[in-house]
Amino acid sequence: MIIDRFHALNATNVWDPKKMVIALDHRSPANTITVANNHKKIRSFVKSQNIPHFFDVGEGVGHQLLAEHGFCKSNTIIVGSDSHTTTHGAYGAFATGIGATDMAAVWKQGSLWFKVPQSIHFTIKGKFSPYITSKDLSLHIIGKIGAAGANYRSCEFYGNTIDTMSIDSCMCLTNMMMESGAKTAIIPTGKQVADKDAIYEKNYTIHVDSLDPQIACPHAVDNVKSIEDLPDIFLDQIVIGSCTNGRLEDLRQAAQIIGNQTIQKNIRLLIVPASKKIYLDAIKEGIIEILVKSGATMLPPGCGPCLGIHQGVVAENEVVLSTSNRNFTGRMGASNAKIYLGSPSVAAASALTGRITNPMEIIP
Repeated sequence: MIIDRFHALNATNVWDPKKMVIALDHRSPANTITVANNHKKIRSFVKSQNIPHFFDVGEGVGHQLLAEHGFCKSNTIIVGSDSHTTTHGAYGAFATGIGATDMAAVWKQGSLWFKVPQSIHFTIKGKFSPYITSKDLSLHIIGKIGAAGANYRSCEFYGNTIDTMSIDSCMCLTNMMMESGAKTAIIPTGKQVADKDAIYEKNYTIHVDSLDPQIACPHAVDNVKSIEDLPDIFLDQIVIGSCTNGRLEDLRQAAQIIGNQTIQKNIRLLIVPASKKIYLDAIKEGIIEILVKSGATMLPPGCGPCLGIHQGVVAENEVVLSTSNRNFTGRMGASNAKIYLGSPSVAAASALTGRITNPMEIIP
């Protein structure tokens, strides 16, 4: 779509090929002839424009690739043709998703207008309990402020919890804030970003010490409940991956919980590394061997079943637990399937029991 709109603007050359990154991550590998032809068209465009930063099928999710290859820098503006471009705010960048027509304009002229968003200040305090992660924090925040609670707002994160979080965890948090409507989500990386005199529209303080595993229930990301408040929910499929929780830290957590155990026979556990580098690193650590021996199925790096188009489409009335970011009606397949969202730790524990399970229930 962007290429078509680019040509519709009578553009011939992109403004700066070196500042463009293109990744084939959705529907990758191609699942239809139409998609295959689109991939072919993109490859041809990349070649004709001499765009050096192109990641073909199997390289991974664009959001992860930008981070791994050093394109995420503080005090910069990053735009992407995917709503979860907010991920890059973990590096102190103003990162946001835009539409195809806007992106075509950026390709042509290298500039774009924005309405400056109001800011929401989050202070996160305390220490995560075992098996509690930034995914639980993210879901807790979204459940608290609602799916429209940060519409066209900038969410900024501070506090001792944030200071001790890994970059993988920070990326999960900024990624998920899109689900509260955020225009961008920023974790300041130094004094050059933080503004002590800033005026915030709202201020929230959240303590994580007593946070339980959080689950987003069908069919809304802000329909969040503590795992302790849920009845037994038996599952058909579990997905660990996506641009939210497909990083090495996430796969490591799952492998540590599963160990040498075998998942329930009636469970399909799909593992989708966010990039080829993560896949290779997980192989070197022995993580992939643990997961495959447990009964899991490995999928190529990319967006995978998150789209509900290929690689794990769910059937009528099936129940899914996913570490991805959306659980809307029909998101992963059949319109009457039920999708629950949780952390990789919960996903791994649930694969062993066949139902949504608190890791602390099965681990001493």
